[in-house]
Amino acid sequence: MPNHFHLLIQTPKANCAEFMRHFNICYTGWFNWRYGRCGNLYQGRYKAFLIDVDSYFLEVSRYLHLNPARTQKITTENYQKQWIFTRDYHWSSLKGYLDEKKKERFVEHSILLSMIKDRRQYAEFIADGLKRDIENPFKNAHGGLILGDEDFVTRVKQFVEHESLREQPAYRELHLASLEPLQVIDIIKHECGINEDILHARHRHGALRGMVAELLYRHCSITQSQIGELLGGIDYISVHMMRKRLQVKLAKEKKLKEQFIKLEAKIKANLKNV
Repeated sequence: MPNHFHLLIQTPKANCAEFMRHFNICYTGWFNWRYGRCGNLYQGRYKAFLIDVDSYFLEVSRYLHLNPARTQKITTENYQKQWIFTRDYHWSSLKGYLDEKKKERFVEHSILLSMIKDRRQYAEFIADGLKRDIENPFKNAHGGLILGDEDFVTRVKQFVEHESLREQPAYRELHLASLEPLQVIDIIKHECGINEDILHARHRHGALRGMVAELLYRHCSITQSQIGELLGGIDYISVHMMRKRLQVKLAKEKKLKEQFIKLEAKIKANLKNV
């Protein structure tokens, strides 16, 4: 589209974030070289939905393929023009689904076509959606992130308990109560008898700052970059390494582990009121 794009992807490795990072970096580099520019190309981060293939794959595919038509006013009178415009839109994969000769080699057409009789039936499915001006299926997404029935959502919530999606705060919000970051920081300051200056002291108080980073990550709906801002403006890699070093220390130092457990218990006590 003129100001955004949609990808419908499937991966067995839960590596969507890694793929998008690599894709955007490579494309930005090519685009800047091609047009003699520099700097960022995209306005913000991408938005990802997890889709139940059995329930919503066809609906999502149709909605995305009809996106070009939404740039123009849809009326009964100009339906035929809308259909031709949508069918022939240069930046869409639709033409490959309607005509085998127009397939793009990097698009996997078989997944969708195996769910419907043939290309002709998919064309009718698309045309029907154009006539009815179908609504956005993503409006039905649970938590604004998961598109599927209740059983599918339950399975995803169970999966979120593992590390695969932990860095996506919105995914964590699906099943975790959370505190405001300043609430967690105030609890730690009170329990440890420290002030704000210690939290911002780079290259000092590593274990304490590591505990703050870990507890913010576990019990607040924020990213490691946002945690870095609260700890004196460090980047997300520094926060990640700080948390990793803490885990090593917790495994070796009994007193530090006891202190961490005590702090987390205080935070969990406050979570009960959320």
